[in-house]
Amino acid sequence: MIESSKEKKEDLYYQRFDPIVRFMHLIVIISFISLAFTGMVIKFSGVGVFQVLSKIMGGYEVTGFIHRVAAFFTLFYLIAHLGLLVYNKKVKKRTLKYMFSGENSMVPSKRDAIELWQTLKWFFRAGPRPEYGRWTYWEKFDYFAVFWGVIIIGLSGLILWFPEFFTSIGIPGEVINIATIIHSDEALLATGFIFTIHFFNTHFRPDKFPMDMVIFTGRVLLEEFKEDRPRQYKYLVETGQLESRLVGPPNPTFVKVARIFGFTALSFGLFLIVLIIYAMVFVYR
Repeated sequence: MIESSKEKKEDLYYQRFDPIVRFMHLIVIISFISLAFTGMVIKFSGVGVFQVLSKIMGGYEVTGFIHRVAAFFTLFYLIAHLGLLVYNKKVKKRTLKYMFSGENSMVPSKRDAIELWQTLKWFFRAGPRPEYGRWTYWEKFDYFAVFWGVIIIGLSGLILWFPEFFTSIGIPGEVINIATIIHSDEALLATGFIFTIHFFNTHFRPDKFPMDMVIFTGRVLLEEFKEDRPRQYKYLVETGQLESRLVGPPNPTFVKVARIFGFTALSFGLFLIVLIIYAMVFVYR
């Protein structure tokens, strides 16, 4: 039974994210904000406010060093995640069908296109809210956007980090200039997307505002989960997997610490967006 005489239904939580996933997302948050902040300070080095920020960090030499350290941690979580996928395939014996299709897959499907259309209709009150499953179409987009960003920004950044090496092995000097443009503009796009679209989808939606704590605690109230992910809830009930994922409420102290960290990260992101808009609209117009 889901309920018992000693445990109220409203006290039950669904364990959505395991510790390893939450830890890796923590690394993503720290490394991305560090990359975005230092990267924009370097990109807009001709703007006074960014020059001041660089001085606060110790100058552009230190800013560049922090940027490269953050890049190392980005490479770390990419390799760790790919290793986790291999572990799930080899050790947990998850089939390719499980990983590439079905309720648990992060690979986009026809259903995602249908739910996108249903969501647009729902926004304009022309239809009911879609019955989302384990992963929504915007979560899948965010997931693969990280791979795209890390590969494009990472490779171009690597060329800029070691230009002498790459030119010594025959890469034309023009490629360095191309890499500069790609690295700078793609990073600007990623920063703008994460701190606006991703923030809205994750935290600023009316039903999640001001912050969704699930990525930090890993837990969501059962009733909230049932309402937010009705298709997954039905799937778990039908397959008998729900009860094994039910837990108690998160530690209150941990929640407070997570809120402080989360709101700090949100503030950094929004502050950076304001500075970028200021630089592009009022300085580089």
